[in-house]
Amino acid sequence: MQKKDCFFVGKIVKKYSFKGELLVKLDTDDPEEFLEMESVFVEQGKNLIPFFIESLSLHKSSLLRVKFEEVETEADANQLLGSELFMPLNLLPPLSGKKFYYHEIIGFEAIDVNFGRLGIVRGVNDTTAQHLFEIDHKGKEVLIPVNDDIIKNVDREKKILQLQAPEGLIELYL
Repeated sequence: MQKKDCFFVGKIVKKYSFKGELLVKLDTDDPEEFLEMESVFVEQGKNLIPFFIESLSLHKSSLLRVKFEEVETEADANQLLGSELFMPLNLLPPLSGKKFYYHEIIGFEAIDVNFGRLGIVRGVNDTTAQHLFEIDHKGKEVLIPVNDDIIKNVDREKKILQLQAPEGLIELYL
């Protein structure tokens, strides 16, 4: 399995017990969706290694407590600390309406209600407190906040992301 065919699930942030249990900080608004996982890919070096799950539970509502098969000791768990977890893209439940996965809208044409054709969505910057659409407008980068009030429509068939940017924001970039 290659990373480009997977989505990021979360990161192993700490050990939970002396029996190899780990805590995972999930990258989701709905941690309950991950309670049925049977396996996951753990990034080690540049490889994705499949790990089978012995048990799962939520810990303090935002962390996933996980026990992998064959991870029996604190030393085993130490080797996995800081590792990122991935799952195949085809396991993502389909979204509808204005909800979308970030990887899904890359390549969509962004059209602003007032400005018109804005450009192509090249990515989403999720490293800042406010996630931002990265849109290529004739070679210039335009950043628009990912916000429910700004997103007016997601047309998956036509690959169009309809936005209504705050007044004057687009002009700042052009």
